[in-house]
Amino acid sequence: MHRITLRGLKELDFRRQEAYHTLRSNLEFCGKTNKVIEITSCAPDEGKSTIAVYLAKSIADNGKKVMLLDADLRKSALVEKYQGGGGKSGLSNFLSGQMPFEDIYFETDIPNLYITFAGPIPPNPSELLGSPYFQGAVDTLRRTFDYVIIDTPPLENVIDAAVIASCCDGYILVVEDNRISYRFAQQVKEQLDRTGCRNLGCVLNKVNMSGKGYNGRYYRKYGKYSYDGGYYGRTRGKAYPDNAMDRKADGPG
Repeated sequence: MHRITLRGLKELDFRRQEAYHTLRSNLEFCGKTNKVIEITSCAPDEGKSTIAVYLAKSIADNGKKVMLLDADLRKSALVEKYQGGGGKSGLSNFLSGQMPFEDIYFETDIPNLYITFAGPIPPNPSELLGSPYFQGAVDTLRRTFDYVIIDTPPLENVIDAAVIASCCDGYILVVEDNRISYRFAQQVKEQLDRTGCRNLGCVLNKVNMSGKGYNGRYYRKYGKYSYDGGYYGRTRGKAYPDNAMDRKADGPG
């Protein structure tokens, strides 16, 4: 097994560390049977990959053996942000029969944390993720690791996250504050629920914590399936209205 250094990891301030500790604790209270967790979002650039990385690190820091699986075969954020000294091969190589799984994952410089990168972009991501090879890999990882955190593409344009959800014990939906409408988020949630995967919660991300009345506005807007998972600073992005899912089509993520 190769060993790599995860580059690009930043030291979190106290507020963000506590947010991830809370997220980790809530995940643990969901039960020991929830070992394989999908992290997804409605649209690109909502911060799901960052949350997947730091959640996996928080769990590993707590003494659990964790695999961070990059299943975004279309546009991996993990390779771009955190790859160091390896990672050119990955999940797509295994799913296409080019390499055995033991040759595509890495031990990181963080104790207890392992990572599998997405690998080269294949022509048929959804088909590969829906194959028995992916299900078999997930089953093996479930037996080997305490937790498997899977970073998936957003559900705006492609069905990959729903395909992956059918192999997972639960999912966490990342929603960017003031960008994604409640209706759009609810539509994505319902699509994931139809796979039989358990909804473990929602992380409201990129929240402006400096404003007054944050808690009340937050709960009024997103209701029962939200809880705050941390703040990464406000960024500008495309707003997604209520009918965003009506225009959904299978295409690049």
